[in-house]
Order: sequence, then C-alpha cells, then structure tokens
Amino acid sequence: MNPAHYSITEDDIADFLASTPDFFERHAELLASVQLSSGHGTRAISLQERQASMLRDKIKALESQVVEMIRHGQDNAVLACKMQSWTCRLLQTAQARDLPDAIVREIASEFQIPQVAIKVWAVDAVHAGEAFATGASSDVQAFAASLGSPYCGVNAGFEAAGWLPGPAQAQSLAMIPLRADAQAPVCGLLVLASPDAQRFHSGMGTEFLERLGELAGAAVSRLHAPADIAAAGAEQVA
Repeated sequence: MNPAHYSITEDDIADFLASTPDFFERHAELLASVQLSSGHGTRAISLQERQASMLRDKIKALESQVVEMIRHGQDNAVLACKMQSWTCRLLQTAQARDLPDAIVREIASEFQIPQVAIKVWAVDAVHAGEAFATGASSDVQAFAASLGSPYCGVNAGFEAAGWLPGPAQAQSLAMIPLRADAQAPVCGLLVLASPDAQRFHSGMGTEFLERLGELAGAAVSRLHAPADIAAAGAEQVA
C-alpha cells in the first residue's frame, strides 16, 4: 500500500496509546493542552480534569452500591429477627391444635401481611373437626401438591382465596405448600394476601417464603398421624 494513501483511523490511535502507556510520560505537555467537553454543558476542560470527573462519577456510583448493600443487609437483619421471633412463638405454643391460629396471627403481626389463612389435611382424627382441617377440597390439595415452589401472583379466583377473611380485597396472593420435611408429601397450604396487586408478583424471589413454609410445615407436623401422612402422600402420587 502506498503510504501516501494510508489514513490513520481513531482505532489506530487508540491502539497505539493502549500499547504505548509511556507516551504521555514522554509528552506530558499534551495532558495540559488537550481540551475536552466537561460532559456537563459546553465548558471545555483539560484531560486531567475530565479523568478526575469520570473518577468522581465512578466513586459516586460505587458509594451508591455500597449504600444499597448496607440497606439490604439491614433489611435482611430485621427480617431474620422477625423470623426468629415468629419461630419462638411457635415453639412456645403448647397445644398442637393452637398452632395454625398461631401461625396465621403471628405472620400477620410480624410481617405486616394484611390477610393470612391456612389449611392442613391428613391430620390426626382428634383434630379432624377443627376449622383449619376442613374446607380444602381434593382439587386444592392436588394444586398444593403440584407446587414446586410458592405461587406468587394475581388472585385469579383461586379456591384457597376463599379461606381468607376478606377474599374480595385479595388482589395478589402467595400460596405456600406445607410439608413436615423436604421429603414428605404436601399436607397443607399457607395463603398470604394483599390488596396491593404488586405485593406478591411472579417475578419476586421466593426464598423467604420457602423458609416460612418449611417452618410452618414442621410446626403443623404435630397435628398429623404418621399413617395419615403416608396415605396422603400415596394419594398425591396417584
């Protein structure tokens, strides 16, 4: 190629500067003479000032990220304290038949959930007449068994919403299947509801709800007769 026809591109300049880091050490006067837009209006500034401005912007962004991380950490600490307090209340519940009401009451109180309901099936015969052990149809039990994780989303007329004190005000729901342990069949369903359609939505994380369901499921296991749980598991598989 004829050197007279070779044109240097911006990429060529960028590559040269990137591969020659000592260029500005040999030509330090250029740093003071190069004028750039400030990025905030039409005022021109030196290259050093522009670099300092970019560094300040990066530092501000990092500071914002640190503040956000601290806030999340504080929120998580508060949530952990509430979870511990709720768990302690369950451990202090002496009578097994009082556990479902305690779960509902304490969740509403500790976590500011407007409406909470629970149903438990495959209970011991001595608890079969309790309100928490009635009203869950085979369809809702099959639905609960099909949930691999909590359902979060709009209230699309789910049967379980009818368990709530004010189902008409339940715009969004979280429905959490209950198990005595990770390998046990589903033996109950916990329902959280809000009049805010975005309080529980399909894109939200469910880890906290899963932990809530694990603790609630372990607590209500005191209501079950082992034979009844095994039978319920066989029915869900069938």
